Amino acid sequence: MRTARTSWRTCSLGAAAVAALLAATACNPGVADTKNPTTPTTAPSTAGTTHSSPSPSTSTSSGAGTSSGAGTVACNDNDLSITTSVWRQDSGRHLLVTATNFTDKTCTLYHYPYIGFGAVIDGPLAQMGSAPKAIATIGPKEKAYAGLFLYRGSEKTVPVEAVSIGYQDRALNSNKESAMLDVALSKEIGSLDVGTNARVTYWNRDLGAIEDLLFRSGTS
Repeated sequence: MRTARTSWRTCSLGAAAVAALLAATACNPGVADTKNPTTPTTAPSTAGTTHSSPSPSTSTSSGAGTSSGAGTVACNDNDLSITTSVWRQDSGRHLLVTATNFTDKTCTLYHYPYIGFGAVIDGPLAQMGSAPKAIATIGPKEKAYAGLFLYRGSEKTVPVEAVSIGYQDRALNSNKESAMLDVALSKEIGSLDVGTNARVTYWNRDLGAIEDLLFRSGTS
């Protein structure tokens, strides 16, 4: 996030200028541009695109900590564009879900998404990690992320070609009986292997926090 920087001009005053100083101001601070910071959208290889993905250690986002604690109306299917992506240097054990607000109003992604895998594996998956300090409130064109841990190396897996997703309201575990929407995986991803202990993180506007949890908490 950019911070406003104040630029100061230096003035040299001689003895003859003292009288003039009493009548006029010699220097004034000039304030740099303070436009709102933009939200980076750097992410792993995204479904439906040919963008190359950064390694988990270099992906960043400055959205953390900007969400309102009070929250807003809950986001739903009509507010969001959902994409799925994988990390280029990963072995396919993790998936990133990116939610983009394509409306002209602000909404909040509460708690964690309900995740299943089409008709192959029923959801919702259990959550992993703890809730972030800032809830994932996103304005128009802003993004929030959730990460999926899919399987361990020695675990028995089944292939899936779609992810099912649902959303919670303010109350934890709300809307659990609502139907989830299937999101097909892109040709770039093809199919995923999912084990019996797959889990999902809480929504977070900070992509780096998602990556820390997935790759540095013993689930990689």
